[in-house]
Amino acid sequence: MKNKFYNIPPIPAVLFAIISVQSGAAIAKTLFPALGAASTASIRIGLSAIILLAVYRPNLSKITKPQWTIVIPYGLSLGAMNLIFYMAIERIPIGLAVTLEFIGPLVVAVLGSKRWLDYLWVVLAASGIVLIAPWADNGVDLVGVLYALTAGALWAAYIVLGGKVSKIMKGGEAVATGMLFATLLILPFGIMSHGFENMTPSFLGLGLALALLSSAIPFTLEMQALGQLPARTFSILMSLEPAAASICGLLFLQEYLTLNELIAVFLRSHCLCRINA
Repeated sequence: MKNKFYNIPPIPAVLFAIISVQSGAAIAKTLFPALGAASTASIRIGLSAIILLAVYRPNLSKITKPQWTIVIPYGLSLGAMNLIFYMAIERIPIGLAVTLEFIGPLVVAVLGSKRWLDYLWVVLAASGIVLIAPWADNGVDLVGVLYALTAGALWAAYIVLGGKVSKIMKGGEAVATGMLFATLLILPFGIMSHGFENMTPSFLGLGLALALLSSAIPFTLEMQALGQLPARTFSILMSLEPAAASICGLLFLQEYLTLNELIAVFLRSHCLCRINA
């Protein structure tokens, strides 16, 4: 698996990661009624950590202090991002959650730009949030919106830290080590939610598929790409996430977005593309 991943060019790697992670998110949501968001996230991250540690076998004793200072925050941001994102899609549609979460990559893209026109695109992108914000009784869950925005801040940290750790560690080893700390962070939440009490062999099988689609495969591909692409270029590729999430939500979960929500998805994706153009 490792050699095949390393032969994939960075742009196709990111695109494949997008499809993989959004398909996995749709699978994850089918587990929420029985296991809950926290336990589902724990299964996903925990099994992913086991898979990646078995494949890449990082020698933890040889990791240097400078590497630890980056890979630990990277892993913690990765774990927190996924836990809070699952808590968001438990309350709101996947496409909507990813659109709101995109505030993170948007900020990364803007901070890497020096063009005044980019700030106009930011205003237009922000208008997308205004369209779907729960100012009135429009059926949007406020807590879900806040979770998605928080996940977006953690996504920004993941992009920045991922770019740094990819420069000082091999991609697979960095992801495997980061996943270990992500598991340590979110596993207590999964245990406290009591979702594991409803675990069955079929749910475990879905959890394994989820671990591969949503973590092991895409995070390895993203780490590979982050080591070869600037953060701004990575962010523009990630602008396809809201559209991919909306399509997966429609195909797998029959989640239909309102007109305002569809406009918001378009504004966020288009404006991030323009910022990085």
